[in-house]
Amino acid sequence: MSDTLEDKVIIVTGASSGIGRATARLLHDAGAHPVLAARRADRLQVLSEELDGALAVPTDVTVPDQVNALAQATVERFGRVDGLVNNAGAGSFHALDGLEPAAFLDLLNLNVVSVVSAIQAVLPHMRAAGRGRIVNISSGATQMPMAGNCLYPATKVAVNWLSQVGRMELADDNVQLSMVLPSVTDTEFYAGGELPAGLVAHSPEYVARVVLRALRTGEERIDIPHGPEQPGFPEVP
Repeated sequence: MSDTLEDKVIIVTGASSGIGRATARLLHDAGAHPVLAARRADRLQVLSEELDGALAVPTDVTVPDQVNALAQATVERFGRVDGLVNNAGAGSFHALDGLEPAAFLDLLNLNVVSVVSAIQAVLPHMRAAGRGRIVNISSGATQMPMAGNCLYPATKVAVNWLSQVGRMELADDNVQLSMVLPSVTDTEFYAGGELPAGLVAHSPEYVARVVLRALRTGEERIDIPHGPEQPGFPEVP
């Protein structure tokens, strides 16, 4: 069963670039009201102007007070929060013996703890409305162990677990929590770096279409296959 996104109010974190920016654009094209959240206020302002004055709230998702303020600003503008896309995050390539504990904690805070903070910020509003959709962006790297890449996938495995358990816990609230697992994507993540052997990069727009599918259907999990982009993917069931 697929829902329309027309007039839906959907917060997108990490909206200043990559998958987040592409998702915000597609939401706008679908008639939704994307709420733009990221640290880079200048980029948010440019995107807001492009999207007919979309609400832009500069937000550091690692600061819970700022995440709560984001949810509150959304409700003050629109009266509700229909959806949340937890996209903000960062990557890191390290071998196990090269990890710095402080850097690992910082990445866990950004990639994992902020997901919890954002869900907690929007949940009271979704529960009050009796429905909601949440999409957590994970990574296909969680299915592909690779020497020299132990840190980033470890954080995304945590996101997978939070998504699975959160979906169970929120089912009675009519809040569907989904996860999307992109393959290699042409974003700042790989800026100046080499792609893993045998993989090709997908466009952010390709991934964003999958995010919109998850928002429409509320399905539990969508894995984006490695390899060239597939015409017609993803079809909405």
